[in-house]
Amino acid sequence: MLDWLTSPAVQVLFLFFVTVCGLIRFQSHSEKVFGVLLLVLLTSSLVTTEQVIQSFSNKGLLTLMLLMVCSVALEKTKLLRVITSYVIGPSYRLTWVRLFSLTTLSSAILNNTAVVSTMLAPIRNNPYHKASKLLLPLSYAAILGGTLTLVGTSTNLIVNSLVIDFGYPDLKFFDFTAVGLCLVLGCGALMFVLSPLLPERGKSHVQIQDYIIDAEVSVDSDLVGKTVEQNGLRHLESLFLVEILRKGRLISPVTPQEVIAPNDRLLFSGDVKKVTTLTQFDGLSLFASNSGLPLDNLSEVVIRPESHLVGKTLKDTGFRALFDAAVVAIKRDGKTLSCKLGEVYLEAGDYLVLAVGEDYASRNNIRKNFYLLNEVETEHCLEGWKEKLVVAGFLGSILLAATGIVSLFKVMLILLGVFLLSGCLSASEVLQRLPKNIWLIISSALLLSQALSKSGALGGLETMVHSYDYLFTPFTGLVVVYLLAWLMTELVTNNAAAALVFPISIELASSVSANPQAYILAVAFGASASFISPYGYQTNLMVLNAGQYKLQDFVKVGVPMCLLYGLIVLTAIPAFIGL
Repeated sequence: MLDWLTSPAVQVLFLFFVTVCGLIRFQSHSEKVFGVLLLVLLTSSLVTTEQVIQSFSNKGLLTLMLLMVCSVALEKTKLLRVITSYVIGPSYRLTWVRLFSLTTLSSAILNNTAVVSTMLAPIRNNPYHKASKLLLPLSYAAILGGTLTLVGTSTNLIVNSLVIDFGYPDLKFFDFTAVGLCLVLGCGALMFVLSPLLPERGKSHVQIQDYIIDAEVSVDSDLVGKTVEQNGLRHLESLFLVEILRKGRLISPVTPQEVIAPNDRLLFSGDVKKVTTLTQFDGLSLFASNSGLPLDNLSEVVIRPESHLVGKTLKDTGFRALFDAAVVAIKRDGKTLSCKLGEVYLEAGDYLVLAVGEDYASRNNIRKNFYLLNEVETEHCLEGWKEKLVVAGFLGSILLAATGIVSLFKVMLILLGVFLLSGCLSASEVLQRLPKNIWLIISSALLLSQALSKSGALGGLETMVHSYDYLFTPFTGLVVVYLLAWLMTELVTNNAAAALVFPISIELASSVSANPQAYILAVAFGASASFISPYGYQTNLMVLNAGQYKLQDFVKVGVPMCLLYGLIVLTAIPAFIGL
């Protein structure tokens, strides 16, 4: 009994299930879960040092890293912003069709997360339609567009890295296209039909008065002893005094006759561009004033779910020292904040407006903690010949890889060198934007896949299949693989789902004598089928707060989408790939 418990196969299976449970429990810290997995695998001698090195240097994984780094240069151009400017118009139907078409096409050749990030602000601020009617279609269109090609989503590239690791031929650029096109057309039509079910929340365009600006009245301020009306705080341009915090007591609404007292905290909402108006009042200091940072260099960001700021207050974090920035204003979509900025417990999806210092752009922790929405550091944008070089170089490289003239890895490596030599990218930008978390997750998942395969941990799967061979056919095996990948991506994340289900799919394909490529594609498409959970796919999370969505909004539209998506995948793969 003891020998059985200490066998490598049992140990690896135990680690597999513990990893799945850890990913479900700690969804925002998947890199830490995989980091612990890597250490346990290595220290328990379930994998060798050589296997660790091979996993981190996997060709498919390095291709993904290169593609993501090179796409940083493309984000610095105005290509996506120009595309977005043609999307929104007075007609909702025409806007919807343009948005869906351009998003799917852009996501097929660009990173779909970058596409959503670029289009997020224009949709939120559009004057014609409520953002909640467009943002969920934006996310779903990006997911569907990512299924069209090898480079459309990181999930496909992760699966390709696993394919290479298991000794199979590389996946080709258009191996996904036939099935993906069916998904785009079928699910796109369904999503258009379901669009009336989308909620209509908030204003038709985002009013910046949702932001809360915190200002404190000093003891010797000229404002003290006078009413709000007398101090001229009632008629500020684009700013409105919504609350006063006085010795722990909240005064709301604020009447014109309310007398200002020493140490009052005045909470304004409005256009953060007008925040310098408040500095003109004697003895009124902003929350960010003590930082010494100028207020003419503001940047809008959203807190990432994996940020270490989540669950902490600004006072607890030492914000200025960490980021060389100070919080000027804060907003939480769908909720009203009612306390001092320094005492707000931050949540994933919170919007912050920052006054930034000279060192802000070079900090390597900015993009780890924030999504940058409206970065005003215009000197980082590319213009002239550099912009043309980046757009032509990136699209040309994708074309060369798509036609098979040059491998994707080789052309991306050359392109990165060109970008660095030409100054389109700097070495610091590469280091800042290098997706280290994804590198760790995929490398650790590759190691777990190797351990599952080489320890014989999945041997019982073949025995079970042969015991119930009347149930397991190549098609039923395909269904099982797809459902496993889909369930995992809803419970954890798309990338982790692909990595964990892949070795099972290969073993099952061998057991039922099925075409392994069909099962490989089932993993890729299943891991991208995140329509019900707002946390399973990054683009869903990005639109969650911006569109003021609730879980039931995703369920109401996502369930029929998910059912049709699965039906198309399980029909199209046998038809186009064969079992």
